[in-house]
Amino acid sequence: MATTKTATLTIRVDPGLKEALRAAAQAEHRSIANMIEVMIREHCEKNGIAIEQTQESDQRGERS
Repeated sequence: MATTKTATLTIRVDPGLKEALRAAAQAEHRSIANMIEVMIREHCEKNGIAIEQTQESDQRGERS
């Protein structure tokens, strides 16, 4: 399988928000990066925002 190409996102957040994110990720046994991705996907789905599918995610059967 080809390697997955990802984009880097660098953000600054309040330390309390970062700690809440860390706790949420830990509670769901996820990495912080994966937790952010899940939260973005859920927000987009809830608000009718389409996420462009890459060929790689289509092959893995991920949904938009």
